[in-house]
Amino acid sequence: MGDAEMAHQNEPPLKPIILASGSAIRRQILDGAGLDYSVMVRPIDEAAIKETMLEQGALMRDIADALAEAKALRVSRTVPGFVIGADQIMVMDGQLFDKPKSVSEARERLWAMRGKTHNLIGAVVIAQDGAAQWRHISKTSLKVREFSQDFLDNYIETEGDELLSSVGGYKFEGRGAQLFEHVDGDFFSILGLPLLPVLDYLRIRGILLS
Repeated sequence: MGDAEMAHQNEPPLKPIILASGSAIRRQILDGAGLDYSVMVRPIDEAAIKETMLEQGALMRDIADALAEAKALRVSRTVPGFVIGADQIMVMDGQLFDKPKSVSEARERLWAMRGKTHNLIGAVVIAQDGAAQWRHISKTSLKVREFSQDFLDNYIETEGDELLSSVGGYKFEGRGAQLFEHVDGDFFSILGLPLLPVLDYLRIRGILLS
């Protein structure tokens, strides 16, 4: 028996619920809700999907939905179970923003967001046997306060590279909450996974107790 085969045999069996995302905060959300699940990530070409759909004039919500579906299907085509794919995009002044690539880019973006309202558009798709079975779109609006340069300097110094994990360049579940004057939307959706609709669907399918 080869090493690869032995390693495969030693892998723990997949759970009925599979999260097709490497996001730490999405794992924390599912952990906090007490779900028993596995994580399996199969990368997709997110940049190509966004570029193509923007050229076609697609709605922002459809872009988020396409990304979530692609992640779910990429895993669901190869393993059984209920595969959860999720994605979130940020829209401000009609422009789509990706995660900042550097701390300096995060700083510039946060400063540009002062006093403005931006939207986080999220999508979650649950697939089974290589086909999308359920989907949900969420939209949250967040008004950034007129924070000072001193606050931003301190925030950047404290958070550092952690800011690069969020499409908005902030971690709302932590100190990033201090950036905001007002938010309109579901807390879990802001974090990137609309938990309550997901739980409801899993109960309907008999995966969770009703």
